[in-house]
Amino acid sequence: MAGSPALLLLLSLGLCCTSAQGHRYAMAVRFLNWSMKHPKEGQRLELECLNNNSDNGVSWIRLDKDGNLHFIVYISKYSWTTFSGNKGASSQFEGSKQGSSYRLVVKNFRARDQGIYFCIANIHPMLHFSTGQRAFFPVATTAAPTTSAATTPSSQATKKDIWHSRDPGTSHNNIPSFYCKMVMWVNLVCACLLLLTAITITITHCQSKSPVKVSTREDPLAALISAASSTNAEAETVTQHRHFLHISGSTL
Repeated sequence: MAGSPALLLLLSLGLCCTSAQGHRYAMAVRFLNWSMKHPKEGQRLELECLNNNSDNGVSWIRLDKDGNLHFIVYISKYSWTTFSGNKGASSQFEGSKQGSSYRLVVKNFRARDQGIYFCIANIHPMLHFSTGQRAFFPVATTAAPTTSAATTPSSQATKKDIWHSRDPGTSHNNIPSFYCKMVMWVNLVCACLLLLTAITITITHCQSKSPVKVSTREDPLAALISAASSTNAEAETVTQHRHFLHISGSTL
């Protein structure tokens, strides 16, 4: 079955529903060989889908690098298989069930088989989607040129190749580290701002002195001069008064 936008929409809705339901019906897809990271061309690739609710069958689908979904096989709880085109067998794939493990085998892995593999289960009566397992060829790395010669297109890794070469959990594992670093830097900046504010307040407080009080107490020298002036004025007044009395007596 060719990929279609409707199937992609169902995949998105199923992922949302799975998150809302929690991990009650969590499913996971992985390589049967846990040590495998990238399949090689021409090898026999085996994947398994772990379904806790083994009473329901699962369907295997593949998301290619262009974003198209492809139906591969439906495996019932009795291990019956139905491949694309309503066929019971396929020359390219195999399907089987062992306990709660629903297995898919790609007999001869080719470039057209690259993509992200999912399994889907219809449970009560909702579609539940598994986690995805990336299956891409390893990208060959080339040594960087030592001269400033023009770079040829063959020496450049395309955006899709870089996207394919990443490990499944690399980007997700970097997200907590990024947020931890961001929180650490925010706390450090806040602490610096608080320290600067405290220093500014302290300097301002030290510079704001109380006004100097002018002493109202008189200078002793000024007081002595003032007293002397008063005494001289009084003496002069007495002298004038006596002189006036003397003149008055003579006249009489």
